[in-house]
Amino acid sequence: MSTIKFGPGGLGSVKDAVKNLEMFAEMGLRACEVEFTYGPYIKNEEDALRIGGKAKELGISLSIHAPYFVNLNSKEEEKIEASKKRILKCCEIASWLGVRRVIFHAGFYSGMEKSKVFEKIKEGIIEIMKVVKEEKWDVELCPEVMGKINVFGSISEISRLVRETGCSACIDVAHVLARYGKYEFERLEEAFPMKNWHVHFSGIEYGEKGERKHLDTAKKDWEEVLGWMSKLDKDIVLVCEAPDPVGDSVVGLGVWKGL
Repeated sequence: MSTIKFGPGGLGSVKDAVKNLEMFAEMGLRACEVEFTYGPYIKNEEDALRIGGKAKELGISLSIHAPYFVNLNSKEEEKIEASKKRILKCCEIASWLGVRRVIFHAGFYSGMEKSKVFEKIKEGIIEIMKVVKEEKWDVELCPEVMGKINVFGSISEISRLVRETGCSACIDVAHVLARYGKYEFERLEEAFPMKNWHVHFSGIEYGEKGERKHLDTAKKDWEEVLGWMSKLDKDIVLVCEAPDPVGDSVVGLGVWKGL
């Protein structure tokens, strides 16, 4: 049976971070993704060491989500370079925090041929990983499976990046539902055979073009997804990205305990 650490997407401000981690721990949550949606807000090493130290003490696995405007396949080279710098900044802060995983949205197709887009994004990830290695940061890059069909990040694209670059992955199960119209459990097992999984989950509203918005998770969806995960042999960090990520994580944990 798998082990799962549940927790929210969102830590809160630097000022509230330690208090929030203590609150999460009291609720039985053992994961949290630090959301740098519009840029890193943990600016100095001292704050990061304090927050990371508290998370370690409480047994909470932290991860970082890089800014949403990263794009490793822009038609403008300077935007690609800026994206690499943003991801690397997150990796540096991750090294201060003691965080292993940096999650990011890899990029857009931008009307280009998909095979060329793959090669461009692969090249960007290899360059970033080279710097991470030079800096001796113990950090894994995790490009995310995406929920919109016009955005790079299908199951096969992300799993191929893992195979060809040695990066890791973020398996967003809600995005899979939005992109393919079903959870594609067997396909995910084949695509990501590794023991350690980093997973995002929530309810989701979607249409023909895929994801529209994240929703709080219906109990039946928790039961379906966690029922599947219970049969795997994985170590899973499950970050909840619902509008109420903390409350939703607690519901998920309750369903998991009941299985």
